[in-house]
Amino acid sequence: MHSQPLRTSVIGSYPFPGWLEFASKHLDQFGSADIEEMQDDAARVAIDDQLDADLDVITDGEQTRFDFNLSFYGFIEGIALEPASPRRFGPPAHDQRGKHEIIGELRAPRGLGAVEEFKRLERLAAASEKQLKVSVPGPFTLSGRLAPNASYKDRYAITEALLPIVRKEIEELVAARCVEICVDEPSMSCYGWKEDTRRFVDIFNRTVEPARGKARICTHLCFGNFKGHPVGWRKYAPLFPAFFDLHADEVHVEMANREYAELEIIKPMSEHYDVAVGIIDVKSYHIETVDQVADAVRACVRHAPADRLVFAPDCGLSQTARWAAKQKLINMVEGVKRVREEL
Repeated sequence: MHSQPLRTSVIGSYPFPGWLEFASKHLDQFGSADIEEMQDDAARVAIDDQLDADLDVITDGEQTRFDFNLSFYGFIEGIALEPASPRRFGPPAHDQRGKHEIIGELRAPRGLGAVEEFKRLERLAAASEKQLKVSVPGPFTLSGRLAPNASYKDRYAITEALLPIVRKEIEELVAARCVEICVDEPSMSCYGWKEDTRRFVDIFNRTVEPARGKARICTHLCFGNFKGHPVGWRKYAPLFPAFFDLHADEVHVEMANREYAELEIIKPMSEHYDVAVGIIDVKSYHIETVDQVADAVRACVRHAPADRLVFAPDCGLSQTARWAAKQKLINMVEGVKRVREEL
């Protein structure tokens, strides 16, 4: 499934408005109708900001999730949610996010909530005529916060238990007529340098099978972004050539924060699928100028055909202040448009 030349998109998440940050810490003070209204209002804010930037592809900003990944545990049975962070003080880092205990069979009889999110997005963005995208975490990434036990002996066993759950959610999204689905697998890129990359490809391809040929399948491969900090060894080279065999229509790689290291990798990638290049650094409060964005796009066009390129921020924008996220998106789209007019 090919896209328009130099398409503009986002990964999925968007900053919460300040009032939603406050309300999410005091949900016990709101009724169910209040919360439903709040969710609609927050999604409208994220949608409107993306429409103002004139992106080609928009999401709901994942405004009803506390995290791109962690909120899904609330839909999965058999988990005892960790009561507190294992480390509460000192510099923020990934070790402040502990693991949940598995206490039973991993099941999600209510689904993972992504279908409901898509239907809300479809309703709120109906007049925009924009391409709508929904993101779900892949099973390997989703397994990362669950502790192995006697029934699930290692991370791969947990992944295999979660795979049919995620696969079913993708199947339901297709049935709901969602035409673009991003399966986020940053854990694969974070650990690909020391794990079996062919095994990762097999896991991914089995997960997305229900959508193959029926929706645009995307995946997001980054190196982590918890409060602006990565967690993986930031090299894409170890993922290839195995990842050329991903059953994806679009594969996203973060480049801006890595000063466009390995940019040449987008050439062989583009021979297998569209490449979404991260040209906005979500970990920096430098606002990329339109000129800087245009220069980055031109550099990418020297490596890959325009009709195989998509441009987006490096990662989700949930960890970036809204004022910065808004201007970054506006400048990104304007920079891409400038180069599109030069083609």
